[in-house]
Amino acid sequence: MFVGHYGVSFAVKSLDKRIPLWLLFVAVQFVDVLWAVFVMTGIEKVRITPGITATNPLDLYYMPYTHSLVAALLWSAAGFVAYKFVSKSTNYTAFLVAAAIFSHWVLDLIVHRPDLPLYDDTYKMGLGVWNYPALALTLEAGLLFGGIILYLRSTTPVSRIGKFGMPVFGVVLLAVQSLVFFGAPPPSPLAAALTALISYVVFAGVVYWLEKKRQ
Repeated sequence: MFVGHYGVSFAVKSLDKRIPLWLLFVAVQFVDVLWAVFVMTGIEKVRITPGITATNPLDLYYMPYTHSLVAALLWSAAGFVAYKFVSKSTNYTAFLVAAAIFSHWVLDLIVHRPDLPLYDDTYKMGLGVWNYPALALTLEAGLLFGGIILYLRSTTPVSRIGKFGMPVFGVVLLAVQSLVFFGAPPPSPLAAALTALISYVVFAGVVYWLEKKRQ
């Protein structure tokens, strides 16, 4: 899953306005941010294998430190501690950040082929919705715009951009998702990891700016 993760960001923001939306954008993709760094440094492994699923050419054959269930729980716990310590927040707010981090693994479980380990590199799981393009894209769109609707209902625009900015951004995100699903595969594992990392930074930057247009 890609942009569907951001639906969780918007939904969590609607529950607690004290959490910056840009930080939630990072939180829901945190294990993928680590994955990109680990792939670029050779710690985790991926192959480009067109056709391995109907919508995603990545053979994610070794990623125990980011995408195992145990790793996801540990990174979520680290997020809880880090956010509570840095922001001096309540346990509830820190829990929401941790839940946003862990939501990545839960949503990935739905779409991935069986490549998500339970622990280390063993007992791999995945329901394989990536093999059903229409269903996968509908799921991404539903999660994304469902979260955006919750966010819009819980906030008020302070400018014209604030009124239309987030919905337009959602359309842009869905267009990017369509390109990922149906465009050319990345030329190399390094290119895939670097492109993902840049995307996460850019999207967090855009939402940081747009969030200032609502209150």
